[in-house]
Amino acid sequence: MLLGLRTAVYHAKDLDQAKAWYTRLTGVEPYFDQPFYVGFNVGGYELGLMPDNADEALAYWGTPDIAAELVRVASLGAKVVSPAQDVGEGIKVAVIADPQGNRIGLIENPHFQLPAG
Repeated sequence: MLLGLRTAVYHAKDLDQAKAWYTRLTGVEPYFDQPFYVGFNVGGYELGLMPDNADEALAYWGTPDIAAELVRVASLGAKVVSPAQDVGEGIKVAVIADPQGNRIGLIENPHFQLPAG
């Protein structure tokens, strides 16, 4: 079951330059700043930067159980591109490809809460 969009990840050839630009764009400082990932909390949603040369951004859809969701989407014809992996603090991510080859991120994040409002 998909819960809705949670995270957008953009790739950065120059992570420091991208971090500075997205800080100005969003008006917030990163809450997580490491050489392998920079994370911003923008209105309760994650904007992430990854230091690599990939050309496509990736949107991650929330799911309460990533293992079960991978089984479900595979039964619908999706291909698992990157199996589920724990990226810390109980957060798990995976990447699938739909039958047309579009990549879709899945994220199980027990800490995610929509802002009250």
